[in-house]
Amino acid sequence: MKLRVGVIGFGKSARVFHCPLIAAHPQLELASVVERHSEESGKRFPGVVVRHSAEELTRDPAIDLVVIAVPNAEHFALARAALEGGKHVIVEKPFTVTVREADELIDLASTRGRVLSVYHNRRWDGDFLTVRRILEGRLLGGLVEYESHFDRFRPAPRAGAWRESEAPGSGILYDLGSHLIDQALTLFGRPVSVSADLRTQRQGARAVDFFSVELGYPGKRATLKASLLAREPRPRFLLNGALGSFVKEGYDVQEERLIQGRSPLEENWGAEDEDRWGLLNTEVGGVHVRGKVETLRGDYPGYYRNVFEAINGTAPLEVTAEQARDCVRVIELAIESSRTGAVMRYSN
Repeated sequence: MKLRVGVIGFGKSARVFHCPLIAAHPQLELASVVERHSEESGKRFPGVVVRHSAEELTRDPAIDLVVIAVPNAEHFALARAALEGGKHVIVEKPFTVTVREADELIDLASTRGRVLSVYHNRRWDGDFLTVRRILEGRLLGGLVEYESHFDRFRPAPRAGAWRESEAPGSGILYDLGSHLIDQALTLFGRPVSVSADLRTQRQGARAVDFFSVELGYPGKRATLKASLLAREPRPRFLLNGALGSFVKEGYDVQEERLIQGRSPLEENWGAEDEDRWGLLNTEVGGVHVRGKVETLRGDYPGYYRNVFEAINGTAPLEVTAEQARDCVRVIELAIESSRTGAVMRYSN
């Protein structure tokens, strides 16, 4: 049975990530896209019905699954309308701007018996999958320090970009921070404490464009950083443990390939060239080991495979709304920590 999918929005997230992945899934049909001012999706994806009203899509009985890919401040209202229309729903990260909104959507999805997920696709980054495997294998011994960075160099704010405005949910913490926080929570669970330094560094910028967030755990800490003024980026991952370290440079290749218009159906999708592999320096069985570790293949299509299986009841949902809600909670605590200078205790 195919599921008919409707996508609300056709900005970068829908155009580069969602629509190509949906179109590549054999049991999903990209049926309709809501665009406010154009009909570009119909040209890129033949057969797609272009609409200009989200309400029309959420009320269409022929649509099974709705993907919300619009500015963050609009996530809550559109996801609520889709759930009230009886649809399964995927919300682009971050889930919502506030925990209160997230809790309301979780309750509504439960009441309606619908699958509700959030697009934390970077759990399927090849480098993150590799880090996860290294930790599961305890190749570093007891972990004491985890650093995760996502840097870019964009010295001038983009005029008219909602992510760089003063709107609720704007700024780099909600954007790139959602990825880094979700990955840390996936590895380590909810933290004991949250402390953060959020800044607006670029001339003329109105939204947060730098953050350093530290999540405290018993015996270890996770430091998450991102900057839009990093001409020379830091390592993507740096892990230190009782037996050794792992360092990974560069970023997962899948986004770059999707931007190039390449298909996730191509052979060796998500595979990384050897010159981008990470460095492991550790001890195994009393023997010192130092060398490259082949990066596991990234698998963005795996997110939609799992959602399809969860809707059909053949597999548990991997990215739950409750997990995404915890990510929003960390963002709220980070904002308060930066504002007050205090270390925040994690609580619901």
